Amino acid sequence: MRILRSLVLACWLTFAVLPAASAQNDGVLWLTAEGAVTPAMSVYIQRGLHEAQTRGADLVVLQLNTPGGQVSIMEEIVRALRASPLPVVVYVAPRGAMAASAGTVITLAGHLAAMAPETAIGAASPVGPQGEDLQQTLEAKTKEILKAMARSLAEGRPPQAIRLIESTIDEARAVTAAEALQAGMVDIVAADRADLLRQLDGRQVATAAGSVTLRTQGAAVQEMPHTLTEQLLQLLTNPNIAFLLLAVGAQAVLIELSSPGGWVSGFVGVICLALAFYGMGILSVNWFGLVFILTAFVLFLLDIKAPTHGALTVAGLGSFIAGALVLFNSPGTPGVQHVSVPRVVGTALVTAAVFFAAVTAAVRAHRRPVLTGRASLVGQRGEVRTALTPRGTVQAGGELWSAELADPAERAAPGERVEVTGTRGLHLLVRKVHHEFIQEEHSAHQ
Repeated sequence: MRILRSLVLACWLTFAVLPAASAQNDGVLWLTAEGAVTPAMSVYIQRGLHEAQTRGADLVVLQLNTPGGQVSIMEEIVRALRASPLPVVVYVAPRGAMAASAGTVITLAGHLAAMAPETAIGAASPVGPQGEDLQQTLEAKTKEILKAMARSLAEGRPPQAIRLIESTIDEARAVTAAEALQAGMVDIVAADRADLLRQLDGRQVATAAGSVTLRTQGAAVQEMPHTLTEQLLQLLTNPNIAFLLLAVGAQAVLIELSSPGGWVSGFVGVICLALAFYGMGILSVNWFGLVFILTAFVLFLLDIKAPTHGALTVAGLGSFIAGALVLFNSPGTPGVQHVSVPRVVGTALVTAAVFFAAVTAAVRAHRRPVLTGRASLVGQRGEVRTALTPRGTVQAGGELWSAELADPAERAAPGERVEVTGTRGLHLLVRKVHHEFIQEEHSAHQ
């Protein structure tokens, strides 16, 4: 009986302790968002907020490092953060990170805003889809909407913080973490994760579910990784990757068009172009640069067909480099979205060389003499099978052919040697090989 009571007590203690341990393990869910503000980032953040509720987490920390992105995607993320029943802390980190443009508003959308030392925030002036300045009326409307949204997110912060936030939108002003903390634009400057959790402990925040007091001292932290799909979609928004996919895709498609018959190059080209256009549809792109790049490939192709001795290839190289630089490196586009100039030049040289070699090989194949059929027998020797009077049959190239003597006055008996001089319809044209030619041929074989 005593043993039974001991077992019951042990079971009760086990089930009583497990929920507490589970809650402690799921204390903080750590999300990491880097790169441009894209649909993939929005999906990841919303999935993280849902996962935090499912796990029973007490706090969500969003580590952010972004140059900005589309306003519509930013608004999706802001709505998700503000609707979260769990407290969300947006932490601009690590050192050297930024919360630029749309990232500024996302940082303000957190229930608490934190930054690591040597980070920056601001430069939130709106620009067009190609990084260009907006028209005066549209610019004024967009700025006023963004300032109204930022003021609502910064409600309760000191007046100097509101002025600083508005200046990041009106004047594209950017400030350091220390300057943002001094103005009250952010709540915490934390050197690392442990420092952040220490400073968060005991703070009260107001969420959609009510006021919450944070208990983060010594809390367990779980990181939520990106799925493979999210990583791929985020990778495609890297301008260097988008540029390489565009170059490879255009080259593969043009090779397929110049030398049809296969499907591998065409299939690879279409896939690469589809992925490249996905990335360019999200990035700030100057589409005029795309015209230069396509013009370059046309010039490469024309140089193979026209005897310009490489002049069009040189022009194509210049057009390719100019197009690649204009495509992403336009004024107004965030600096982190620039394509590496050495990569552009190197890709241009490799593309021109590969394309020139591939198309030249295809053209040479088209110009090469036919190696099968009757035309391939011209110049070969054969043996008469049935008398040529002047028509008959000959054995040439291992096959029996209908033949006709080129000189109608001549005759050739079976067993005599003849040489193919041409074709006429379905017949071979032949001439008799004289005795001295046969002797020379016999001596050569010896």
